[in-house]
Amino acid sequence: MAQLRIGSRGSQLALWQANHISSLLQRQGHSVSIEIIKTTGDKITDVALAKVGTKGMFTKEIEEALSAGRVDLAVHSLKDLPTELPNGFVLAAVPRRDDPRDTFLSVRYSQIGELPKRARVGTSSLRRQAQLHALRSDLEIIPLRGNVDTRLRKLQSGAFDAIILAAAGVTRLGLTDAVRQYFEPAQMCPAAGQGALAIETRANDAATIEAVKFLDHPPTRVAVACERATLNQLGGGCQVPIGAYASPTQRGLLLRAVVASPDGSSMIREESEGSDPEKLGVEVGRALLARGAQKILDEVYGREVSVPQQP
Repeated sequence: MAQLRIGSRGSQLALWQANHISSLLQRQGHSVSIEIIKTTGDKITDVALAKVGTKGMFTKEIEEALSAGRVDLAVHSLKDLPTELPNGFVLAAVPRRDDPRDTFLSVRYSQIGELPKRARVGTSSLRRQAQLHALRSDLEIIPLRGNVDTRLRKLQSGAFDAIILAAAGVTRLGLTDAVRQYFEPAQMCPAAGQGALAIETRANDAATIEAVKFLDHPPTRVAVACERATLNQLGGGCQVPIGAYASPTQRGLLLRAVVASPDGSSMIREESEGSDPEKLGVEVGRALLARGAQKILDEVYGREVSVPQQP
């Protein structure tokens, strides 16, 4: 069996994900090592992610290591992976997806409706910020960077009344006891690919592609392909206020998508059902654009929105 080298970010969650894939590969008889690679997103920690504005901020340096042959595969959170991979790379496997929802964590309050006016809520995501404002326009949304442990410490220290995290990350780290509320996708639409992992390899590395093939979960791949088609149609990266979530139905997939202004004042939602994932994703993306999504996105890309300073 092969000796496989995994490239991963160094956060606790990224390493959990890399070790999880490593364990599955080892069960197949492979020898596996993990190389920690610091990405642009890891280096820039004092600026809200929405202001960094770099596609691939959590993947570029890992892809450079792949290209140089230092590692054989990369394990990413799929929502961090740009919708179009650079030439020479392929999405070799998409493992079974974990919970795609967002969660509400608080020391004092059991759900978002209990928060007092002007409560301080931490999130690193413009998508979450926009949908929180739509749910509760009176909240003060504060950019929150750092790994999951850092964010929880800030919550427990009283710096925030609540924070919003992805359910999958909280579950992977065994921290579900801290969750007070799960947001259903109709209430807070997840990011495209949220809860899923991505196994990226060199396109010409047939041996590694074959070695990771067993990790691929076709229903997850189909759903996230649909979501990423919408994101691609909108020209969005992982840090813009776009949500897209596809769930299985008897007819194929039901796709829900949203584009929102960061202050929650404009919220454009679309949903549609279909059997062709990519076609469905493109159609929903086009429908959002036809209803005015481009104006919202132009403002975000032009940095005309007000993003609070990092506390």
